[in-house]
Amino acid sequence: MVRGRRAVVVAGLVGVLGLAGCSPGGEEGSGTPTDDVTASSAAPSSDSPTPPVSSAPPVSSSPSPSARPSPVPVPVTGADQKLVTMTVSGGYAGVSKEVVLRGDGTVRVTDEGRTVVRRTGAARFTELRTLLGDPALDEVPEFTIDMGAADMFQYTLQFDGRTVMTDRSAEQPALDRLIGALEAWLPKG
Repeated sequence: MVRGRRAVVVAGLVGVLGLAGCSPGGEEGSGTPTDDVTASSAAPSSDSPTPPVSSAPPVSSSPSPSARPSPVPVPVTGADQKLVTMTVSGGYAGVSKEVVLRGDGTVRVTDEGRTVVRRTGAARFTELRTLLGDPALDEVPEFTIDMGAADMFQYTLQFDGRTVMTDRSAEQPALDRLIGALEAWLPKG
């Protein structure tokens, strides 16, 4: 199944990517996602291996990991586009945090009532969009929460026209990679 979000004019994508790489003072490979920081009231600164051949019939109808298409960065249709919104809530302390990745390469983080806008570098923006374009996300159930567990964080992600809720108690590598990359934007502690 080809998702409609991948059918975007390349010229528009190149233009937006060019904007994402224009952040002054941000180091592309700095290892931290906080390339540029602005206050919330200010404007943000600017070969897969071949699957083995077998004569035996397939055991499952789902493709093997090596037969899946490689992740492709999700396209950007505009600077105001929300590519993903992740809300983290719950836990022992009752936290409420939110991370929003926008089409202009900015990340808006809200934690304890304070909002900060940061700009991604071009490589990090592409990495986040590639995580969002992982075909394995199509197989992630919309609800995976252990109802018998207490004091776990609950993650609600909105992307590609769907909402996914998890407490990370189920093994979902593609979703866990995405959550981990978005959590890196949250303040430590």
